[in-house]
Amino acid sequence: MELAYIPSPSRGVIHLGPIPLRGYAFCIIIGVFVAVWLGNKRWIARGGRAGTVADIAVWAVPFGLIGGRLYHVVTDYELYFSEGRDWVGAFKIWEGGLGIWGAIALGALGAWIGCRRRGIPLPAYADAVAPGIAFAQAIGRWGNWFNQELYGRETDLPWALHITSSVDGREPGYYHPTFLYESLWCIGVALLVIWADRRFKLGHGRAFALYVAAYCAGRAWIEYMRVDDAHHILGVRLNVWTALIVFLLAVIYLIVSARTRPGREAVVEPGASGGGADGEGEASDADKASDAADGEADAEVKDDVKDDAKDEAGSSKKT
Repeated sequence: MELAYIPSPSRGVIHLGPIPLRGYAFCIIIGVFVAVWLGNKRWIARGGRAGTVADIAVWAVPFGLIGGRLYHVVTDYELYFSEGRDWVGAFKIWEGGLGIWGAIALGALGAWIGCRRRGIPLPAYADAVAPGIAFAQAIGRWGNWFNQELYGRETDLPWALHITSSVDGREPGYYHPTFLYESLWCIGVALLVIWADRRFKLGHGRAFALYVAAYCAGRAWIEYMRVDDAHHILGVRLNVWTALIVFLLAVIYLIVSARTRPGREAVVEPGASGGGADGEGEASDADKASDAADGEADAEVKDDVKDDAKDEAGSSKKT
């Protein structure tokens, strides 16, 4: 007897006249907005200008989408270029298929271009947007639910995902909702980064590195549960290897960065009058120095005036 399960949507697209509204795309769009909104709040708190995060996201988001799609197509090329397949499907991003590894890599390139144009250090920007990216992933994973994809092994747990589609080799049944596991894990990662950043004042890219390491730790075991077709190396799924390697690189960066560049950036956006604590402290010191310099200049002027007055008085007595 079926007591409980997570139902799958009967369809992942609703047509508004000739316009298709796809659940997968909506999840991606909502995730991007959440990431930019939270990143903007964190950037302002660090002393940056409002709107800077969105301006740089104009570069980062398109690059990230292209990178995510490229990673998916390259690692699952047989879905589009094998016999009987239509290569045009490689461009149909709305049908699902974004690799987070490619999205972060190429998205970082886009962010670097945007930061360079604004004279902003990329590590500081990455620290600001890191939790938002994790929240965006949590939301984006629900796009896989709409597409009935990326589920795990069969299970009879009460939170099993009921797959009803038989398209592309799917077999209807009850499976581990790995999309849900990853969504919840990403929420936990975002909260971890926010807490650690407040507690330890992470800077120079360490908040972003913590996000990467924590995400990879969860992705490794969640990926291991999935049953969709994937390339294997030594009997282990390719994405598991990728998660392990990226995890190690992130941890190494955390350790090396903490030793070579302790603390966090005092200025994240030149010329900004932001409200971050570090920025306020620096502005206060600068104001004090400026006031002191002005006071010295005023004193010198007063002394000069007094000297001139004495000279004039002495001259008048002589005449």
